[in-house]
Amino acid sequence: MRIGTNVTALNVWTSYSSNLSKMQSAMSKLSTGEIANTDDPAGIGISEKMKAQIASVDQAKSNTDNATSMMQTADAWLQKINDELSRMKELSVEANSGTASSEDVDNIQTEFKAMQEEITRVTSGYTAAGKYNGIYLFRGGNGIATATGDDVESGELTVQVGSDVNQTISLSLNDLQVTNTEVIGTVSTYSYNDTTNAVVGSSHTAVSWSSIIDTNKMSVGDSEVSGKLDLAIAYIAKARASVAAQENRLSMTADGLSQYSDNISSAESKIRDVDMASETTEYSKEQVLVSAATSMLAQANSLPSTTIQTLLG
Repeated sequence: MRIGTNVTALNVWTSYSSNLSKMQSAMSKLSTGEIANTDDPAGIGISEKMKAQIASVDQAKSNTDNATSMMQTADAWLQKINDELSRMKELSVEANSGTASSEDVDNIQTEFKAMQEEITRVTSGYTAAGKYNGIYLFRGGNGIATATGDDVESGELTVQVGSDVNQTISLSLNDLQVTNTEVIGTVSTYSYNDTTNAVVGSSHTAVSWSSIIDTNKMSVGDSEVSGKLDLAIAYIAKARASVAAQENRLSMTADGLSQYSDNISSAESKIRDVDMASETTEYSKEQVLVSAATSMLAQANSLPSTTIQTLLG
């Protein structure tokens, strides 16, 4: 029977300290919802890389959503341009009704010119109304204004749609400015022999986009105006189809990014997040053991006095 070293108390203290440490660890995990760095150092390293990946993917998703909004804005403007071209077509038919007076034609021309000017206002120059967050939608190139001169940068608009290098999508923006001389089609007319109905002559007029909306190049009374406007309406329809196709692609990309982010988040959660039910059970167990060890420590500390009482009576 020894009183110099209370071995029993030391053993109980060791158990108490161990249990207390485990209980404190469980409390920390329950309060943060995450495992400690020392629990799985390798797993924490993997988790941190995944967290960075998740944040980057979420930003790429935001980029894609913004690009989708831009294409939706472009489509809305194209709808207005289509409406204006349709009105110009209607006016051209009205002006050539055969019953319109010269004053009537002048009035019709006033509205026809206004439609041309409105399309030019939306599409052309540094004052163009067709913009999204400072990016020109109908000036071609990438829509970004150059540092000097009234122009835009060449190439296509590049959108980062992934978390890694070169994970991009290039978007094509239409050039619908009044200065665009692209040929959009040909208006063909034919003359026939009254007796045989055979073709005796024909003309084929190449039509540029600029000739449609330039008030100096076409008026409501011009020959072949109706055919030219048919080509312009088809040209804008093609532009809208391109915008819609790119918009659908962006939508698919956004859906894929959302699923990708969810899957990585799930994987990261399995590494980093605490199983709350299991950890609560662990905490309860250690709490009981700490309480028991505290009681036993008190008993162990009383053993020397018990020894003295036994020996000295």
